[in-house]
Order: sequence, then C-alpha cells, then structure tokens
Amino acid sequence: MGIDSIIIWLLVGAIAGWLAGLLVRGGGFGLIGNMAVGIVGAVVAGWLLPFLGVSLGTGIFRAIINAAIGAVIVLVLLAMIRRA
Repeated sequence: MGIDSIIIWLLVGAIAGWLAGLLVRGGGFGLIGNMAVGIVGAVVAGWLLPFLGVSLGTGIFRAIINAAIGAVIVLVLLAMIRRA
C-alpha cells in the first residue's frame, strides 16, 4: 500500500466522519476522531452492506457514502454506550 492509498483512506474517513457527525446529533469528535470514526465506519459498512445485498454508486463516491453509513452506525452505537 502506497502513501497515496493511505492519504485517500484518511480523506474518505475524514469526509465520512464529518458527514456522520452532521447526521448524528452531538456525534462529532473533531478532525482526528472523525477520521477514526469514518475509517471504522468504512470497515463496518464494508462488511454489513454487502451482507445485506446493498450496493450504492461507484468509485470514490461509493466509498464515501458507504463509510458515512458505517460511521453513522458507529456513532449511534457509541451514543448508546455512553448513555448506559
């Protein structure tokens, strides 16, 4: 994996985390936290969406949308854990 791939992962993670932070009330964690949530969300969505038979878009937009969906799931789970 080259440096360009890592930069793209971080960029997709940052965008997905930012979008998820906008969608989930009080879900933002700052730039680094949003990147982490976006990357974890991408992993979650990469496993969950194909399992459910969901396929959205192509290319980089697909990666951002899938990662944002996964990041929303992660943020909702984190909010539930915080409240418990």
